[in-house]
Amino acid sequence: MAPSMYNLPTYNDVLLAAERIEGVAHHTPVLTSRALNERFGMELYFKAENLQRAGAFKFRGAYNSIRKLPEATRAKGVVAFSSGNHAQAVSLAGSLLGAPVTIVMPEDAPRAKIEATRGYGSEVVLFDRFTQDREEITQEIVDRTGGTLLPPFNHPDVIAGQGTATLELLHAVPDLDALFVPLGGGGLLAGASLVAEAIAPNVAVYGGEPKAADDGQQSFRAGKIVTISSPHTVADGAQALAVGQIPFDVFKRHITDIVTVGEQELINMVLFILQRMKILVEPTGVLGVAAAVEIKDQLAGKKVGIILSGGNVDLTRIGEWAHAV
Repeated sequence: MAPSMYNLPTYNDVLLAAERIEGVAHHTPVLTSRALNERFGMELYFKAENLQRAGAFKFRGAYNSIRKLPEATRAKGVVAFSSGNHAQAVSLAGSLLGAPVTIVMPEDAPRAKIEATRGYGSEVVLFDRFTQDREEITQEIVDRTGGTLLPPFNHPDVIAGQGTATLELLHAVPDLDALFVPLGGGGLLAGASLVAEAIAPNVAVYGGEPKAADDGQQSFRAGKIVTISSPHTVADGAQALAVGQIPFDVFKRHITDIVTVGEQELINMVLFILQRMKILVEPTGVLGVAAAVEIKDQLAGKKVGIILSGGNVDLTRIGEWAHAV
């Protein structure tokens, strides 16, 4: 799926996506925590996409994209590759819209995500992320079935759908000083930057990324996409080797910076939010808040929006992390 085949998504595409998902995607709450505000010295507003259908923001982009397909195309099926959240989102959206779904997933993805994907009725094809090419495997399935490939981030309709999360947040809290968004392949950050640029251009937009998977930060600072080797990080949703060309071309125009975060900081934040806010957020999902904390001296007293991108985490890992702290 070459980026040159597409026009870049626009703010108007986000507005149209909001219409398509209305009444289907959850209008997730914006949460606050006095304990976190006091601890980190800023006024935090959390867009709780961990409470979205299928457990993550990905449902927005998946439903928007499949909903746009003609019915005859939908009937041939949808094929996707994903470490988990996109898989579940496409699977649920496909089941709601009558589209058969095949998902190519890494065999080391969290077991809960694999089982949840199968639970939505999708066929799951597992592969070794360190020795096999997921896009090659996916393309073979597309060629064999005639299905439509729906990538996790490098697609304008996916980006437009993801942008609706920021649209809702900025309508709820229009006077933010900064916005922090988890960064994996770049779809969520691209959607956020489109919305902020259009309706809140003074808001500083940041991506949050694992230090162990800093392809986004390298790319943003180099002004071109940088590819890394397969990263090992607890933030399994941020293990892309490179950001997508389409999201990169969108978010590079408006974001302020990309901030990287260590592995232990991510684990600590997952546990802290669970303890203080009583909500479960996966390590990828806390990349935004962990990045804000990383530069908290620059944000003292400011109003900061945070997108908590997902909550699909294996509970046995939570126990292991808590025991190790």
